[in-house]
Amino acid sequence: MNKVKKALPLLLAITMITACNSQNDSAQSATGDSKIEIPEGHAYAEFTSGMPEGWECANGWTNGSMFNVTWRKDNVTFENGKMQLIIDNDKTPTGGIPYSGGEFRSKEFYGYGRYEVSMKPIKNDGVVSSFFTYTGPSDSNPWDEIDIEFLGKDTTIVQFNYFTNSKGEHEYIHKLGFDASEDFHTYAFEWHEDKIVWFVDGTEVYTATESIPVTESKIMMNAWCGTGVDGWLKKFDDSKMPLTAEYEWVKFTPFE
Repeated sequence: MNKVKKALPLLLAITMITACNSQNDSAQSATGDSKIEIPEGHAYAEFTSGMPEGWECANGWTNGSMFNVTWRKDNVTFENGKMQLIIDNDKTPTGGIPYSGGEFRSKEFYGYGRYEVSMKPIKNDGVVSSFFTYTGPSDSNPWDEIDIEFLGKDTTIVQFNYFTNSKGEHEYIHKLGFDASEDFHTYAFEWHEDKIVWFVDGTEVYTATESIPVTESKIMMNAWCGTGVDGWLKKFDDSKMPLTAEYEWVKFTPFE
């Protein structure tokens, strides 16, 4: 089995991560009666019983740059068997950032395998709803990332991208043939040593083969509004807040 290389330590950036509000801290079945047995090296999260074991959310800090939100644990909620990542006015804005956003991630790091999510993104100018793998200086690693991103200005498309040791510019736009904001669909990518393959509802739609990331990463999801990137996202329309992206489940299966 191929294993992703561990990176040499870089400067450590301090982050603040806290558990989101939840009904319980165990990964349970849809009935809530029994704990799901997750094989070693795999990852799974479903949200019928609130915060699943092995996951966490960001709280009290910001990415800066084009991210015009501060991450707040209250912007990650669990209702009706789903997780909601919310963009809203920040109740206690700091540093001139007026909005709050939701970010959810695994505690563990994962490598080559299949990453899947069932989600419904936000439809609204100026926002991003995402599913991705990430590691970087905050983990004492180089910046490696693999993205599935929905741009709220047009949810009939999805953007794929990746970064290897901080080098990106691998964007690819795929036309979905439906409006992703209207219903849940399954999006996935397979991370191989020599390629990344993206899927929509089980159908292969795009493959990248150059400069593939090598560093084990966390599984992440977030919803945020941008600033200074109107050419990419359009100007943020804050007239309909709160704005909510929804997630049914998340799954990682390593290659044998």
